[in-house]
Amino acid sequence: MLAVIHCRTLGPLQITVDGEPAPPELLWRKNAALLVYLARSPERRRTREHLCGLFWRDKPESAARHSLNEALRVLRRAAGDELIRSEGQNVALPGGTVTIDVDELERRVGEGTWEEAAALVAGQFLEGFGVPDSSGFEDWMAAERRSWLRHSVQALCGFAELTMGRGDIASANRAAQRALSLDPESDAAVRAAMRGTALTGERAAALALYQAFADRLERELGIEPQPETTRLADRIRLERTWRLPEVLSEAERDARRPDLTGRESELKTLLEAWDGGRAGRSALLAVEGDPGIGKTRLAEEVAARARLDGAVVVAIRSVPVDLETAGSGLIGLCRGGLLEAPGLFAAPPGALAGIAAEVGSWSERFSAEIADSEPMSLARAFAEILDPITEEGPLLMVVDDAEWLDETSVLALQGALRDQSRRPFALLLSADRLSSNPQLDPLLSHIGREELGAVVSLGPLDAEAVRALSARTFPDYEPAEIDRLSRRVLADSAGLPLLIVELLNAVRLGLELTDREAAWPDPSKTLDQTLPSEVPGAIVS
Repeated sequence: MLAVIHCRTLGPLQITVDGEPAPPELLWRKNAALLVYLARSPERRRTREHLCGLFWRDKPESAARHSLNEALRVLRRAAGDELIRSEGQNVALPGGTVTIDVDELERRVGEGTWEEAAALVAGQFLEGFGVPDSSGFEDWMAAERRSWLRHSVQALCGFAELTMGRGDIASANRAAQRALSLDPESDAAVRAAMRGTALTGERAAALALYQAFADRLERELGIEPQPETTRLADRIRLERTWRLPEVLSEAERDARRPDLTGRESELKTLLEAWDGGRAGRSALLAVEGDPGIGKTRLAEEVAARARLDGAVVVAIRSVPVDLETAGSGLIGLCRGGLLEAPGLFAAPPGALAGIAAEVGSWSERFSAEIADSEPMSLARAFAEILDPITEEGPLLMVVDDAEWLDETSVLALQGALRDQSRRPFALLLSADRLSSNPQLDPLLSHIGREELGAVVSLGPLDAEAVRALSARTFPDYEPAEIDRLSRRVLADSAGLPLLIVELLNAVRLGLELTDREAAWPDPSKTLDQTLPSEVPGAIVS
């Protein structure tokens, strides 16, 4: 019966026969090299003359043919006489008798199934393998190594982008770092690593990655990073982002700003809508849910991705008093980052004057441009300044607590979506309940018709998500300990992400995990044992 041989070549060579370790003689260098070479040959066929010249060039012809026959005999003995077919002067492998991981990698990359493709990458092609007295094979292996290195980096970067879209930045960063370790001179790999690092809030570390990469290229190749890589570094350098105090440990930082476990599908939906918006058609994104459910965290994540995509991001948070003040939302947006947008100097002077009449910083910036200009109304001025901004690049506006937006601002934003319908523009609203402000209905009713967009409703995290967050927070806990902890946290938090994070952080701080003797809560005390540390007073309130 013919056995099936599988060759794992990405990383140290591994050969199995029907799932079992291959016999030692099959692993002898030239035998293994011959098997891999035939598996990678066109139609899995080579002439005997070619194989003798490749592996036994230094031997007389008769000795070389004898060595080839011995190697073929070993292959047949390992998997059956039908493994190798002799077709005149040709040697061939029948289909289905030998499988090799690089064929699967090529297929997965072609399909864009990045998770499966990345799982195949365990290192360089035939890492650590060689046949020193066969220079022809060594040259072939070097060429294959370069080719599969490109495929491997593409697979890992694709997986990094996929997991980043799910909100799993930790997994994305691991994949990007694997790609960069495989090919330290890959622009795609360093960009993936920079994006992931920047999304954790570590802009300095992301820029350090870029600088080390640029120095390496200059030192070893005498070239510069690709323009796309340099532009990403510039966007990270200019990005405005919040930072936690330096006194917090890395573990405490992770606890305070968790990944988006349990929100992967919602993030994917919003990012797809944003991709449509930045591609040149206006989009409306909306997030609704109870206080503490994670609306702001999700909006922040979309905004961070947009900044790394090169968009201008303007963000505000409305408050109840805004309902009583006409145009307060527009004024907030003009104060919330629009002043830094490229292209503003091309806006009509009357529009700049109209906003300058309400916002002092605009008056200072454009004092010369607006001299002797008749100010437009605030709503009209707001509409007029968007064209020159979106001509320069994508624009994302974020309004948190949008239920407090005033009517004038809602109408102006509705008009902006209409007027920018063929421009790279998106509006993201988050609210406790979008329906609580009937003025938002005209905006929301256009989703899926005049505008691209999406509405996501956030509910409590389920037991699986709480367990995943607990396991990430406490990697040293055993499965049974994680089960007890996650059950208690779910019961105390009712699945509210804000409370889940603070409860897990209180446990973390109270146990000093590096010196812990037992996990919290103790067995049989899941629901009645006191927390080992206090949660912040604001959370208790």
